[in-house]
Amino acid sequence: MKQPLSYIHSDAKVADNVVIEPFVTIDKNVEIGEGTWIGSNVTIFEGARIGKNCKIFPGAVISAVPQDLKFDGEETTVVIGDNTTIRECVTVNRGTIAKGKTIIGNNCLLMAYVHVAHDCIIGNNVILANSTQLAGEVIIDDYAILSGMIAVHQFVHIGSHVMISGGSMVTKDVPPFSKAGRAPISYIGVNSIGLRRRGFSNDKINEIQEVYRFLYLKKLNNYQALERIEAEMPATKERDEILLFIRNSSRGIMRGYFPE
Repeated sequence: MKQPLSYIHSDAKVADNVVIEPFVTIDKNVEIGEGTWIGSNVTIFEGARIGKNCKIFPGAVISAVPQDLKFDGEETTVVIGDNTTIRECVTVNRGTIAKGKTIIGNNCLLMAYVHVAHDCIIGNNVILANSTQLAGEVIIDDYAILSGMIAVHQFVHIGSHVMISGGSMVTKDVPPFSKAGRAPISYIGVNSIGLRRRGFSNDKINEIQEVYRFLYLKKLNNYQALERIEAEMPATKERDEILLFIRNSSRGIMRGYFPE
């Protein structure tokens, strides 16, 4: 259903059962999948690829050109998966020559006033709470939850099943399955509640906790901790995911928490 008070470019590819409310603007080179709802006063610029059964609330701006002075008009995109909800006044910028696209996965929730900058890659089932701001080329893996008013530095990588407390400044990589907070961003435990909700057993959670004991509680540097983990703990999917994440970290991982 397309309201006559909306503007839809003739080159846009919009599925027949998409609902478009009044005062929406949809530019050329846009694709919108079946069952998606576009609220009033949404602007969708060229390069947007929006999946099925999404909900985009009033005031959101999707696929605007990057706020990057190096951007030179190259053809890039924003790709949004199925069943994702984008709340009021969210802004999602399209990619640059760096990666060519900004990606948001399936079943995500971006609450009001979230900003996703150019070339970010957000996995599936991710929640970004109100006013969280992502700089360029941030990567967030599946099932991560970022609480409200978080600022994430460019190039930061946030692992799967992570929980970050509200108001945090995330300047270092945050390894999988962990909780993070404080200033500077620090390890504050394993995200055990979130893991239990997603079906992780107590034994598996204990295994993850043991990995982080080596990293943060045994007064080892990262190299020593990784060597001890590989030597003393059996290989598992979760253990190896943490090790690979740390070894591939370009910014370095967050610090441990050492109370005074």
